[in-house]
Amino acid sequence: MTNITKHAVAFGIILAFVAVTFLQAAALAPSTSQAKININTASISELQQLPRVGSKVAQRIVDYREKHGKFQRIEEIMKVQGIGEKTFEGMKDQITVGDKATSP
Repeated sequence: MTNITKHAVAFGIILAFVAVTFLQAAALAPSTSQAKININTASISELQQLPRVGSKVAQRIVDYREKHGKFQRIEEIMKVQGIGEKTFEGMKDQITVGDKATSP
């Protein structure tokens, strides 16, 4: 193999590694195109799409808003049993309290 061929092969390997690394980083990055879930209008199944929210916590969110009315701020979701600061931190960028449902 000539030096030019060796360099071309090495360059191709490096290029492939960079491409794979970029694609992996893009897959792990949070999606900004995904609409937020409106916690005032979302169904139980929609709420379950949030991190750390299963069927029981989703039901508690629905029960809470039926009893207390709409959430005025997203932070109020921490009043629901089972949603503490850690859970809220994981979901705060994915939720809204706007008037209209914005989930897909």
